[in-house]
Amino acid sequence: MKSERLNPFRLFRDQWAVMSFYERFEQVVALVLSAVIAVIIVVSLIQLISIVFTLLIIEAFNPLDHKVFQSVFGMIMTLLIAMEFKHSIVRLALRRDSIIQVKTVILIALIALARKFVILDPDVSPGKVAALAGATLALGATYWLLRERDDRVTEEAPREPS
Repeated sequence: MKSERLNPFRLFRDQWAVMSFYERFEQVVALVLSAVIAVIIVVSLIQLISIVFTLLIIEAFNPLDHKVFQSVFGMIMTLLIAMEFKHSIVRLALRRDSIIQVKTVILIALIALARKFVILDPDVSPGKVAALAGATLALGATYWLLRERDDRVTEEAPREPS
C-alpha cells in the first residue's frame, strides 16, 4: 500500500520551482543557519553531559550548591534557547511560516531573560534586577497583546458552513 504522505524532497523541488530569487536566497540562508545551529546544539549537548558528569560524579559537587546549579541550569537554558531558534528556522525552511515570527522571537527573548534571572549573582544591584524585570514585563505584555490580536482575527474570520 502506498503511503499518502508527500515526499518532502519532491515538495521542496516543486516549491523551489515557483520561488523568486529572493525567496530562494531566504531558503538557502534558513537551511545553512539550521545546519549551523544543529551543530552548535550537538556540541553544546555533548559539553553539557561532560560537565554534568564531571561536576556530579567525579568531583562529587552538590547540585544544590548555588554556583553549580547556576552553571548547569544556565547551560541547559542556553541549549533550549538554541533548540527553539533551530525550530523557528526549520519552520521557515519548510515554508510553513514567513521569515519574521514576532511572537516566536518574543518567546525566545523571554526564555533568555528567565535564564538570566536564574544565573544572576546574589550580589547584583537592585537596579539591574529592576531593569530585567521591566524588560520581562514589557515582553510579556507585548506577547499577550499580539496573542489577543491573533485571537480576535481568528474569531472574526468567516467560518465555513458545516
